[in-house]
Amino acid sequence: MEETLASLRRPKRGRPPRPREEYHADFEDEGEEAEGQAPPQSKRKRAASAAAAASLEDLPLIDIIKHNGRLISHAVKKLVEDYETKKNSVTFQILSMLFEACGARHEIYPDYLRESDVDDIVVSLVELARKGLVEDNYNSKQKDLKNFKENLVSFWDTLVLECQNGPLFDDTFFQKIKDYVVALSCTPPRVYRQVASLIGLQLVTSFISVAKTLSGQRETTQRQLNAEKRKQSDGPLVESLNKRLAATHESITYLEELMRKIFSGLFMHRYRDVDPEIRMSCIRSLGIWVVSYPSLFLQDIYLKYLGWTLNDKNAGVRRTSILALQSLYEVDDNIPSLGLFTERFYARMIQLADDIDVSVAVSAIGLIKQLLRHQLLSDDDLGPLYDLLIDEPPMIRRAIGELVYDHLIAQNIKTSHPGARDGENEPSEVHIGRMLQILREFSEDPVLSSYVIDDIWDDMKAMKDWRCMVSVLLDENPAIELTDIDGTNLVRMLRASAMKAVGERIVPAVDNRKLYHNKGQKEILDNSKREITSALLTRYPQLLRKYISDRAKISPLVDMMTLLKLEMYSYKRQEKHFKAAIDLIADAFFKHGEKDTLRSCIKAFTFCCIECQADLKDYAENKLKNLEDELVLKVKTAIKEVEAGDDEYSLLVNLKRLYELQLSKPVKNESLFEDMYRILSHLRDMDNEVKSFLLLNMYLQVAWCLHAIDGENPSETSIDELLSMQSSLFDQLYYYLVVLPTYQKDGRSTTVLSCRVCIITAEMWCLFKKSKYSSTRLESLGYLPQLDMVQKFWKLCEQQLSISDETEDEDANEEYIEDTNRDAVMIAAAKLVLADTVSKDYLGPEIVSHYASHGASITEIIKHLITSLKKNENFNVAALFFEALKRAYERYMTHVNDGENQALIGKSYSECQDLAGRLAGSYVGAARNKNKSEILKIIQDGVSFAYADFPNLLPFLEATLLPFVSKLPSSDIPDILADVEKRTQAMNTNVDQSAMRPYFTFVEHLRERYAKNEVLHEVEEKPARRRGRPRKIRDEPDAPNVRGKKLFKDDGHNSSGEESISASDHQGHGGDDSDDDADQPLINTIRSSAAKLRSLKVSQKGTSSQKVTPGP
Repeated sequence: MEETLASLRRPKRGRPPRPREEYHADFEDEGEEAEGQAPPQSKRKRAASAAAAASLEDLPLIDIIKHNGRLISHAVKKLVEDYETKKNSVTFQILSMLFEACGARHEIYPDYLRESDVDDIVVSLVELARKGLVEDNYNSKQKDLKNFKENLVSFWDTLVLECQNGPLFDDTFFQKIKDYVVALSCTPPRVYRQVASLIGLQLVTSFISVAKTLSGQRETTQRQLNAEKRKQSDGPLVESLNKRLAATHESITYLEELMRKIFSGLFMHRYRDVDPEIRMSCIRSLGIWVVSYPSLFLQDIYLKYLGWTLNDKNAGVRRTSILALQSLYEVDDNIPSLGLFTERFYARMIQLADDIDVSVAVSAIGLIKQLLRHQLLSDDDLGPLYDLLIDEPPMIRRAIGELVYDHLIAQNIKTSHPGARDGENEPSEVHIGRMLQILREFSEDPVLSSYVIDDIWDDMKAMKDWRCMVSVLLDENPAIELTDIDGTNLVRMLRASAMKAVGERIVPAVDNRKLYHNKGQKEILDNSKREITSALLTRYPQLLRKYISDRAKISPLVDMMTLLKLEMYSYKRQEKHFKAAIDLIADAFFKHGEKDTLRSCIKAFTFCCIECQADLKDYAENKLKNLEDELVLKVKTAIKEVEAGDDEYSLLVNLKRLYELQLSKPVKNESLFEDMYRILSHLRDMDNEVKSFLLLNMYLQVAWCLHAIDGENPSETSIDELLSMQSSLFDQLYYYLVVLPTYQKDGRSTTVLSCRVCIITAEMWCLFKKSKYSSTRLESLGYLPQLDMVQKFWKLCEQQLSISDETEDEDANEEYIEDTNRDAVMIAAAKLVLADTVSKDYLGPEIVSHYASHGASITEIIKHLITSLKKNENFNVAALFFEALKRAYERYMTHVNDGENQALIGKSYSECQDLAGRLAGSYVGAARNKNKSEILKIIQDGVSFAYADFPNLLPFLEATLLPFVSKLPSSDIPDILADVEKRTQAMNTNVDQSAMRPYFTFVEHLRERYAKNEVLHEVEEKPARRRGRPRKIRDEPDAPNVRGKKLFKDDGHNSSGEESISASDHQGHGGDDSDDDADQPLINTIRSSAAKLRSLKVSQKGTSSQKVTPGP
């Protein structure tokens, strides 16, 4: 090899040698020059060619393919030149290279190869693979083999093209190559099938190139012949053209026959190979063949394979099939021949739009777009696709959005040419009108509307035509007549589109990552903001004035203020329009009482106070101050009116406004807090929602007052004032903690108020946590609630937990439902425990005892609480779990003693068992050994508790401790068993045997558990059964007599060691494992298996001797 490389170097001529890459370029250029007249070569090039030719004498073909791809064209030319005089030698070289490319370290000589049958040679190669004498070049990760596949394909393609004027049609050379390639593709060794499939598929592709060239020559010859026949019917030229036409046709027929044989011998088996890479390469190649040579392959007998592989279990194969079909449907001339195929498989194509793999789904949507373009699908077929507009993966939503835009908005799917987009030339009003028709389907849910807008936004330019949308909203465009629903949808679309244009999200992100923009992107977003502001500069007040009374439209319109570039009002001398907009927003604040509108107005004012400059900023701040003063006056007036006996509606609406304002800024008024406290104390029969907002506003005033105190140098006056407010608010909260549980027992609905009281109480306790202020100048503000108040607090919380989500409450306000549900109550209670605001000894176990009682959301909250508590190494988790089990069991005993219905008693007992299972389930894997002492402590305390009131508390053993016993190693079980038996002996057992049943069940479980662990210890010394996918049992005798003829059988063919799609691809993993075993850790499954063996009395020797015949 070193000598060969040395021969490629330039001889020294007194100057530095040029880089070798130039020689590489010289070799690559030769193939291009061969097509025309080769230009005269320089001495340097002739020397390089001579060096390359000399190197070929020593280099085997396999080394050229592995390491010297630039020599392939020279090697092929030399082989073709030598073929005329050394047919056997050249054939041997190429076949040897084929075997070596497969990785076989063979010792086959030319004479043996010439005399032996193809089957015998292939069988010997398979035997080499069974002995391990194979090197896998195809899948190798070695750096010097990175171009192996590319070089191998290049070699065979170059060989076919070089042979098209000679050996290709000698009926021997490529027939023999074809036989070996097909035979090797049907062998058990995977690498053989991979290499042979790659070569066989490339041969067909190269044959197609030659056939297309010949077809062009045939057409030319036919035209010449027709022209000559018009001149003269006979003659030497006509005879010559006839002979040439016949020869060309014969060559094409010969090549097509070769293609059919490779297709039937290789493709028909390998398209369902167990290796998905082979299946993908087959389908990819078939797609190329159909597009490049439709005269042969554009038939249903070939197309059906593309349809069948749409159901492949491998996502890559499904996607490859879809991409092949996309290239097929792109050619308009193919459509008439695809009618039957489309009718058979279009339903599956539509189903793939909802494929579990995102890339497959996106590709399938692209394919559906092509079907729509050719009008091969009806609108009824697209119904399920529109549901994907609100699908979670953004790529699928974007693809569906593009389809919807093309098909329903631009309506350019039905054009005859794929490049034509007729809809792009239509005015924006037309596209906006069609978009509004789509949004009508989602008008009741603004969130769904946002998803649809987000999906289509990138494609629809009309959604960036701000002036057009504004003119439509102002009824200045006669082309569109807006209904009320359309107007609402258009306002939402204007707001959402503007948010997208300035870089904000309108739908939640999947990964919740913060958006970052580079300098170029920021410039684009800034330009978009300028365009939006320019379009709304003078028209924004008109929009606000027109829709100020419409509650559905005013909120998104007010939100537009935060998307404007406010300095443009000063640059453009349009201050009056800004002031008009601010005035209208203030009017909207007092005209509406809905949460969305109020928050939009406050957000707009806050934005203007921060972003505006000079006079505009002063105007916005003064307007906000006037709004605050007017609101306080309205609240005070409404309080006096209610005290005088008037309606409470005005008070409720203004309290909502005050609450929303206080969420963003403090509202300073000395007597407002006293007025709210007074009306709460004197008028106890007010509406619960009014009481809720009074308490909320009082709490926010306390919080803002605390925030205003200087922690370093607080004034006595401010501290005294805050203490007075704190005491007043606690008085009201504690009053409701006492009376609300009695209201609910009387059947009075107080859900909203109860939730508010629980949450505000928890927030106040956290706000004034005693430890936070100890040893500071604010120590007097610290507060620690008494245990009796904590108990009353939890009692009210428990009542909210027992209210199901489906229960309708006439007092519930949908605007604030997320703040007044049981999840919010549980989060508030859990916060107290995590912040160490109250004693964990009481509230912690109470919360955890509801772990499995109130649905998935409550379970998840408590799970996070337990996880956070475990991070504190000093926290006693065992005591928490044991106390929680006790509280759950005590609730069960309360139901039993009260004599309630059996269904409720059974449910309570099941909750005890579920709680124990979930808590024990937190000790998994390594945590079982690490926290063994905790598990043991829980069991010991549980046994003591069960025997404290014998036999009444014995059910505690069965209901709560059994899951923890299963987490202990066998060495600890005898001590527990002895302790239980000893305690029982000391008791009076002359009681009803039914009362002793839990004891017997517990003891039996302990003994069974100990026995299982003993069996496990013995079984672990024996080989464990193989888990996972079961090995395939080969349907062949122990001593197979492999005969060559079997390698070529097409009917029922299945290479030994090769798994078919139907058999293995749809087979489950671990077919003989039960579902329960699949969900358990491996050690539990082994224990379970050991118990089964013991119960069936199967001898260990017999068990260990059972074997499954391994597959290849």
